[in-house]
Amino acid sequence: MLSAPLDHGWIAAHIPHHGSMCLLDRVLEWSEQRIVCQAISHTDPANPLRDAGRLGAANGVEYAAQAMAVHGALLAPSGAAPTQGYLTSVRGLSLHADRLDDVGGPLTVTAERLSGDARLILYQFLVHSGERCLLEGRASVVLDAQSL
Repeated sequence: MLSAPLDHGWIAAHIPHHGSMCLLDRVLEWSEQRIVCQAISHTDPANPLRDAGRLGAANGVEYAAQAMAVHGALLAPSGAAPTQGYLTSVRGLSLHADRLDDVGGPLTVTAERLSGDARLILYQFLVHSGERCLLEGRASVVLDAQSL
């Protein structure tokens, strides 16, 4: 369903994360229910989420949250002003790795919309590299939080 390459520049222009905090490199595929993105920023020594030189696996939740933000931008009406969403909870989080910075290949970040309405969405997410699942869970996102 991609009509044009959705690369890091497109992503940075459509989500509130800028500079080195924009962690995703490209959108691989998307539909109304699901998005799959790719990232290599986990290997960057200057990644802003690193602590004491390492990037713990729990930081994968931020990668998933950004994929959800990109998904929201793709589903928004053309020309609509971006809305500010907030991750309100993470449930069922399973970490299958200790850290992300020692993963050599790109990260694949998948977020699938399970339910939701105009105010709240529930996503299931998965971060993996190749066949190896690094973390997975569910997250709820409040949309247009400035109107609350």
